Amino acid sequence: MAYTEASLDALRQAGDELADATVATLFERGEAGKFNSLMRYVSTAGAPLPDGLPDVAREYLEATRVPPAWVDWSEMEKARLFFIDNNVHISTALSFASMPACYVVPHVARLLSTTHGLKYPSKRMAETGQFTVYLMQPDAFEAGGRFVPAAQKVRLLHASIRHHLTRENRWDTDVLGTPICQEDMIGGQMFFSLLVLDSLHRLGIHMSTEGAEAYYYAWRVVGAMLGVDQDAVPKSLEEARRFLDLYMVRYMGPSEEGTHLTRQLIDLYEEVVPGTLLDPIVSALIRYLVGDTCADWLQVPRTSWDTVVKAVPHLLGVLETIEDRSPLGAWALDRIGHLTTILELSSLTRGRVMHYAIPEQLKKDYGVSNTVPPKRRWTPPPATTG
Repeated sequence: MAYTEASLDALRQAGDELADATVATLFERGEAGKFNSLMRYVSTAGAPLPDGLPDVAREYLEATRVPPAWVDWSEMEKARLFFIDNNVHISTALSFASMPACYVVPHVARLLSTTHGLKYPSKRMAETGQFTVYLMQPDAFEAGGRFVPAAQKVRLLHASIRHHLTRENRWDTDVLGTPICQEDMIGGQMFFSLLVLDSLHRLGIHMSTEGAEAYYYAWRVVGAMLGVDQDAVPKSLEEARRFLDLYMVRYMGPSEEGTHLTRQLIDLYEEVVPGTLLDPIVSALIRYLVGDTCADWLQVPRTSWDTVVKAVPHLLGVLETIEDRSPLGAWALDRIGHLTTILELSSLTRGRVMHYAIPEQLKKDYGVSNTVPPKRRWTPPPATTG
């Protein structure tokens, strides 16, 4: 579809009717806390819903328990294999590109500053990482899988933030539109799909077109599960590029909240990196993946590693050559990638399962300013011109 300023303005006013109605009823009846308590340990698809669950929540969970009828399961399997083959690179892209990209959109950075939990970036990173891992499991949509319940809860979490901000008059809807609106949800989908693929390309990772398209397709399914209007979602990588270019030009820029969240993210990953010698590589990698303009807006420090990081694609190219030429090398690198991802995730979750609970209040100090066989190698769609 053609994206224009007018069509994005319309998406800016729309939320998620089903989830918004569910959350509004839970709060009107004083049942949000009860829902969180009862659902805390319901984390797998097909598990019986607990007795005493509010009727409106039960109806919502029944209505959202299956993926869209249009899902192509062969594409989802291609996406899963793509993730397995590139898991450590995808984790790197999510951590060092997708998250900072969220912060370079000022009103999104403001939204991410609203809940108590998001004061701690490790929690958001853990939730994002765990959510992606759940999605890429073979049983993601089957009984016993963890993705569907996680998606159901994340959708309600978004609705609860909309509920709090609008009813407490803490969001200028006339100027900023609906909080976590359809436009921003599609933008987020682009950050976690197309921007990840862009980052893998920038890192020199060899991707097949089929694998890249399948990975993007999987995030379209995610969007559908999270209440994104599928009539408005880009269906192809070329459409996604047009949407993301227009979205970023409309909004990206510096903000106090974006700078603060980025500093927290850098501090978090400097703690994860052993010792202190390699700490500067965190800032250098963010700057390399998001570019100097965005990095300057986010006040990402310049370091002596900025030049060194540019050699990363060459190093990864050597590793991929080993992987392509040696089955044993491929197996070893896949295992290393898997273990790296698991260790990174465990360091963020501290061994806990993230529960994606509905926040019953926002921050009180909220006072911010208004393996797929390689066929055709994937290259990013060209930037929009004109």
